[in-house]
Amino acid sequence: MTQTSATADPRGERLTCDADAGFVEWMSACGGSLAVSTYQAGKLFLVGWNGRQVSFLARNFDRPMGLDVQGPRMALVTTHAIQVFANAPNLAPLYLERGRYDALYLPRALYVMPDLAVHDLAYAGDTLWVVNTQCSCIATLSLDQTFVSHWQPPFIDSLAAEDRCHLNGMAMVEGRPAYVTMLSQTNTRGGWREHKKDGGIVMDMAGGEVLLRGLAMPHSPRWHDGRLWVLNSGHGQLLRLDGRGGADVVCELPGYLRGLCFVNGYALIGLCKIRESNVFGGMPVQQRHAELLCGVAVVSLRSGKRVGTLSFTSGCTEIYDIRFLAGIHRPNIVNMGMEEARKGVDVPGLACWLPSDQKMRQAAEQRSDSQYNSP
Repeated sequence: MTQTSATADPRGERLTCDADAGFVEWMSACGGSLAVSTYQAGKLFLVGWNGRQVSFLARNFDRPMGLDVQGPRMALVTTHAIQVFANAPNLAPLYLERGRYDALYLPRALYVMPDLAVHDLAYAGDTLWVVNTQCSCIATLSLDQTFVSHWQPPFIDSLAAEDRCHLNGMAMVEGRPAYVTMLSQTNTRGGWREHKKDGGIVMDMAGGEVLLRGLAMPHSPRWHDGRLWVLNSGHGQLLRLDGRGGADVVCELPGYLRGLCFVNGYALIGLCKIRESNVFGGMPVQQRHAELLCGVAVVSLRSGKRVGTLSFTSGCTEIYDIRFLAGIHRPNIVNMGMEEARKGVDVPGLACWLPSDQKMRQAAEQRSDSQYNSP
């Protein structure tokens, strides 16, 4: 099944994707939908199921990266802000065609900050934890200052905006950051760049112990089913740490890997192509595969086999993060540039669009970058 945009996006590129039979089958039975970020294409994708086929919506954001979901809330990293959305369940069925959507994420808060190259973020209750890559720290947001630093790798000797080790990933355990990934153990400005092929590590935050080393640009550490998992991105591998200083290779995929979540015995993994002109060039995965894919792979944790793939064939070459929206089949999201962000009212006892609703709907229906449905 091929899903193709009707018109070019604002940059003149057509966005096309292909969902193979395995991915379609998995989506039909998974009981939810996917949120997928790509800073390279500047979009957040919402991949759902309309009862007959895969649905696909693309919404523009400024370099979206890490994302997380907690209950009705969704948080998204963009270049100069952490944006927080909330599902408006009473407005969703009234948006555009009646009954088309079962979730509508509207903007609720904006934490403005400089470009600190924030990568992962995660909810812990009402607190948002972020990986502040530029300042080599794990931090929380603040209404009084730019951020609050809570932890740095023990080899980092000061708080400085120098991206010294490219701290990028964070695994939460029982509501607290517990494990991190970084591309090297360097304490100089941009020092990690000389070690990208084998300098990556996984570290236990509690004691600063290195649990795994020798990785090629690791990303997306996750705690699942009592074990720590991580993407050895430059090798195209999903690893499961064995607790003895080693790791099992669960699967190898034809892509530079970023973005990982787990759903009912499956891993959803983001795949990226590699542009030779950027810092990701020269990775080992390029030597093993004649062609790399961009998209989302569904991998069985029992067999380690890829059972389905959503592939982007044009308009998108890199994925950053993935989250599963349980119980939501046809989601939509509104960005701050859309009139809907300033017109929707959803409170107990009242759900409505403020005046100019008709014009707003017409504009939404004609917006070229908003959604692409399978034929």
